[in-house]
Amino acid sequence: MTTITERISPATTAAEREMLEGWLDFHRATLARKCAGLTDEQLRRPSVAPSGLTLLGLVRHMAEVERWWFAEVMEDLKLPDLYSTEEDRDGDFHVTEEHTWAEAESSWRTEIARAKEISAAHGLDDLSKNLSRKGEPFNLRWIYTHMIEEYARHNGHADLLRECLDGVTGE
Repeated sequence: MTTITERISPATTAAEREMLEGWLDFHRATLARKCAGLTDEQLRRPSVAPSGLTLLGLVRHMAEVERWWFAEVMEDLKLPDLYSTEEDRDGDFHVTEEHTWAEAESSWRTEIARAKEISAAHGLDDLSKNLSRKGEPFNLRWIYTHMIEEYARHNGHADLLRECLDGVTGE
């Protein structure tokens, strides 16, 4: 079973960087809370037919997203995908009986730690080493903002998945 993660509300008068990091950490903790107290079987269970989306798949996806934006885009590190393959580009979402919370959470937490380490070495205006499809760099501010949006969108999915599993609702 998963454990509960404490969320800290972002300061309402923080400076820009503290605000962005606060909201990103808040949304990371929200996803962890949506998974808290569930078994591996529940975390692997798609709850809204016909979708195959699961809470475990969302956590695996966010591990990939953390890795992509901070390590691969910001630093241009050449890392293999965690779950996706050439044959299955959505492998992060495709969970089986052998996939566990322990492994997914460990990968996700590792990528969050790496993201924080990389971010700490940069200012908000620092540009990524990897470029967009249009050949433009991203600044760290854009990456933070995008990550907040990515988590917020998927936390909405997590809300619905959790409610279908056991009726638990709320932030």
